[in-house]
Amino acid sequence: MSFLALATITAGVLAVSFLGLWVVSLAKRDVSIVDLYWGPAFGLVAWLGFALGGASGHRPGLVAVLVTIWGLRLGLHLYFRNRGQPEDHRYGAMRANHGARFGRVSLYTVFLLQAGLVLLISTPLQLLSAAGADPELGPLDALAAGMVLLGIVFETVADAQLTRFRRDPRSRGRVLDTGLWRYSRHPNYFGDAVVWWGLGLFGVASDAWPSVFGPALMTFLLLKVSGVSLLEQTIQERRPEYAAYIARTAAFFPWKPRHPAGALVQ
Repeated sequence: MSFLALATITAGVLAVSFLGLWVVSLAKRDVSIVDLYWGPAFGLVAWLGFALGGASGHRPGLVAVLVTIWGLRLGLHLYFRNRGQPEDHRYGAMRANHGARFGRVSLYTVFLLQAGLVLLISTPLQLLSAAGADPELGPLDALAAGMVLLGIVFETVADAQLTRFRRDPRSRGRVLDTGLWRYSRHPNYFGDAVVWWGLGLFGVASDAWPSVFGPALMTFLLLKVSGVSLLEQTIQERRPEYAAYIARTAAFFPWKPRHPAGALVQ
């Protein structure tokens, strides 16, 4: 199957699934459920490619398994983190801004937007699945798989450290600056980026160089749109220690702190 045909089918499946999720969100009056589907949606794309793409070799299956592990871990993490919580404040602000129109507006500003982003970011998955004469697995695939697994472990450990920190009553108003968070202010986002550059490398191993577009877009979103930039807009107001944390800790790529945390170490 050609890349264009596979991308068209993938776009249709994503549109239908996100539309169904939108209907559920109207009934629940909670748009936050879209976040739970973000990771699993990529797993769906990967398995569609595996089933329909027609590429030979073991690469599409290996990638589908790795993406499923990444997507399910992320979805389950967000489910347990958000369980019993009200709608995310970002969507709450949008709901207050649009009033009675928010139900309709959320269809294209949240759900179809995310469907489109999943389609674009998953370019490596679609390209390698649609590759005609897919090369056999080689050293580049081993490096790619290692990067994906490293990224999954990195973000899993970072999320676990943050969850433990938030559950400690003594952490209220303070800043997590131990573990992986000592070397990066957003190690979970960094791990996410490593996963996607590994997946892009799988695409390159299939001689599909445009695959680097997917991880580049994901990294841009993590750094400038929905990740680092968005989170740090208000966090200093809620945590006075964060300014000092910024001064000594790398924003994204893990690096040695510029000076000791001192009294702020938890």
